[in-house]
Amino acid sequence: MSHDWARLVYLVVLVLALGGFLIVEFRRSPGSTLRGVLAWVLIFIALIAGAGLWDDLRREVLPHQQVVSATRIDVPLGRDGHFHLVAEVNGVPVRFVVDTGASLLALRERDAERVGIDLDALAFAGQARTANGVVETAAVRLDRIAVGEIEDTGVPAVVIRGDLHRSLMGMDYLRRFARVGFEGDVLVLER
Repeated sequence: MSHDWARLVYLVVLVLALGGFLIVEFRRSPGSTLRGVLAWVLIFIALIAGAGLWDDLRREVLPHQQVVSATRIDVPLGRDGHFHLVAEVNGVPVRFVVDTGASLLALRERDAERVGIDLDALAFAGQARTANGVVETAAVRLDRIAVGEIEDTGVPAVVIRGDLHRSLMGMDYLRRFARVGFEGDVLVLER
C-alpha cells in the first residue's frame, strides 16, 4: 500500500514539474513551445506505434522458417526472391540460401570459421562453378547440422574461397529430406 502512495506522489510531482515548466515556457514564446510539445507528442506516438508493430515489421522484412512439427520445416520466400534457412552447424546458427541449382552444401569462409573449421588447414584443391565464375573449394565434413529438430551428423560439405554473400544449401543436403516442395511462397521440407 505504501508503495502505491509513493508512486502517486512521484507522478503528482512529475506532472507539476512538467506543467510548471510548460506554463513558464508557453508565456515566454508560445509558438516555439507549442511546436516543441507537438514534436515530442508525435515522437512518443511513433515510438508506441513502432513498438506495437515491431513483430509484424520484423516478419515482413526478415521472414524466417517455422518448425511446424518434428519432421516439417516451412521456409517463407524472402524479399529478395530466395528461400533463406537458418541451420545450426556444429552448434552455431548459419544462414543459408536454399539453392536447388547448387549440388553441394557450401559454406562461405566466414561461416566456416564461425563453426570451428580451421581455414589454414584446408586444401582448396577443388573447383565449383558459381554465378560469379569458378571458385576454389575445400572438402570438409560437418560434425552436426540441425534444422529445427531434424539433425544429421557427418555431413559432407565444401568451403568456398571467394566472394560468396551467403552459404548455400544445395541438393546433396536437400535430398536427405523425404519431401522438398512448394506451397505458394513457402518451401516445405519434410522428413
